[in-house]
Amino acid sequence: MEIKNYQDIIKHLNKEKRTKNLLLGNGFSISYDKKIFSYNALSNFLNETNDPILTKLFSVINTSNFELIMNQLDVFYKLAKDFISDETLTEKILIASDKLKSSLINAISILHPEHVYSIPTEKSNSCALFLKDYIDSNGHIFTTNYDLLLYWVLMNNQNVLSSFSDGFGKEYIGQEDNFSDSQPVFGDTEWGPNQSEQNIHYLHGALHLFDAGISIIKETYGQNYLLDNIRKRINKKQYPIFVTAGDGNQKLEHISHNQYLNYCYKRLSTISGSLITFGFSFGKYDDHIIAAINKAAKQNIKEKLWSIYIGVFSEDDKNYIESIMDKFIIQKAYIFDAKTVNIWDNELKIES
Repeated sequence: MEIKNYQDIIKHLNKEKRTKNLLLGNGFSISYDKKIFSYNALSNFLNETNDPILTKLFSVINTSNFELIMNQLDVFYKLAKDFISDETLTEKILIASDKLKSSLINAISILHPEHVYSIPTEKSNSCALFLKDYIDSNGHIFTTNYDLLLYWVLMNNQNVLSSFSDGFGKEYIGQEDNFSDSQPVFGDTEWGPNQSEQNIHYLHGALHLFDAGISIIKETYGQNYLLDNIRKRINKKQYPIFVTAGDGNQKLEHISHNQYLNYCYKRLSTISGSLITFGFSFGKYDDHIIAAINKAAKQNIKEKLWSIYIGVFSEDDKNYIESIMDKFIIQKAYIFDAKTVNIWDNELKIES
């Protein structure tokens, strides 16, 4: 299969006036800094914590792929529960699973750049230019990443990315007192007030999103940096919305039980035009994403998803994507060279 050039794809879709949608995977964050956001970086950090549970877990399951580890733990739990009937063993497995999930969140928050200003302006602007193509075409941006990079770029370039919306907003509560000139009072930043304009979707949750039971809360800047506020919540055992289940079915089950994640997933299932993916591997635990894309391709003629362009970084990536192409029912599927997308480093500057 021919490998296309990203810039040629964008020119073609712009000429056709096609709606462009974007799906970002971990490669988006790794392309910013692989020392922070790769699986190896996270597993090395966790190994260095010298936690006895994690140390034993990593020694038994010799991999840095967290999805594989979670899937193995789920299998071990079912086997222990159904065949051994040892409550002590099943409890140990659940403890290890919970410990890995909470430690993963802690590791990401600690390794993460400290605040939005840690990202060089040139890189932030360059990424904003990349995203602008999609927002300007009335498309949607989806990400499976947990980190704050996308959020920071959006917030730091609002003059250019003025029409983005993550669906969150503050509900008006009332006035400070009964006088007409008193200050208005707003509640927490909750998901819902701007849902009809939402075009940014965190499919698997993110560091700054928390489930408050009856509402989904977005942690925002206050007197402290955003990451400081997130860490305060984590220290109180309040954990962000994270889909850390093993296989695709388990992920989908987690998604379906959260109102925000379920909405984002259904939105992916109803996109139209074209979908471009960057840094998303379509691994064996991503069948739920492929199912959503296929559902979008089954819509009626006017609203359906017509084509998908999958970015690959290597010959091995290309061979793998070619081997799973039969999973997609979409009319047109292509592969492009992800290295032709210079998201973080190009020298173009955004005009104020």
